[in-house]
Amino acid sequence: MSDEAEKGDGKKRDEPIDWVAELKGLALMLLAVLAFHSFIAKPFYIPSISMMPNLLVGDRLVVSKYPYGWNWSSISFHVLPRGTWRLFGGTPEYGDIVIVVPRNRRDDLIKRIVALPGDRIAVVNGQIILNGKPVPQAVEPPIEISADDELECDRGGYPGSCYDSFAAYRTRLPSGRDVYELPALRETLPNGASYLVIDHLDQTLDHYREITVPRGHVFLMGDNRDHSADSRAPLDESGLGGPVPLSDIGGRAEFVTFSLDGSESWNPLTWWNALREGRAWRTLRPRLENTGD
Repeated sequence: MSDEAEKGDGKKRDEPIDWVAELKGLALMLLAVLAFHSFIAKPFYIPSISMMPNLLVGDRLVVSKYPYGWNWSSISFHVLPRGTWRLFGGTPEYGDIVIVVPRNRRDDLIKRIVALPGDRIAVVNGQIILNGKPVPQAVEPPIEISADDELECDRGGYPGSCYDSFAAYRTRLPSGRDVYELPALRETLPNGASYLVIDHLDQTLDHYREITVPRGHVFLMGDNRDHSADSRAPLDESGLGGPVPLSDIGGRAEFVTFSLDGSESWNPLTWWNALREGRAWRTLRPRLENTGD
């Protein structure tokens, strides 16, 4: 090799890194991720029991951002000022599972649409009365939920198992596995959207006087009716304080990607043994029944 070639290679190897270009590329990549999360879809983690039995603590799922258009709450980090504007706004359907940003804070909650704009809704002894008609609730066989004692969740700041409130329903199967056998009801809304709910107590949230959902608002409830701070609960009790504006709805839950039972650590190598069977790719769209209307 000639001296000129060696000098040329050395010069090429000694070129300084263009940090401006590197940082610009990184910024563009971060903006692309933020745009995808804000306008297309983003991952979501379930930290509480409010949507059992359909969503479990430890579920990871995908939320799509475009079904109802976009608004300030669509932005993943809610950096925009809260507002009522909507771009290409649409109305959810009965039974949709959505993420919502409560008007007194900026963290995402996940609940189900049970009443639409203009509907009259009340709750009597745990049963929804929609436009003067009881929403059908059919008794189902008890549903088995694995007793994952490693899981902890937000229970008003008190540490402990997410499933402490179901201690009376805990049983051991012949296989030696501990589960909760929880009473279940199948609820079917006027459009045929059908899903399971749990309602095992008689408590304050089982009784809600009739109101009319205002224009541009929806009424949300959790499927775990006795353990969900939703539209039935006031804001100062971590609830939604009644109907919520559509501008606070940030997307629709689509499917579970995978679910961990709480036995995993920070080490990804432990995640395989912590995977729950049968949860991956489970759709979160409600089953549709023929209502006969």
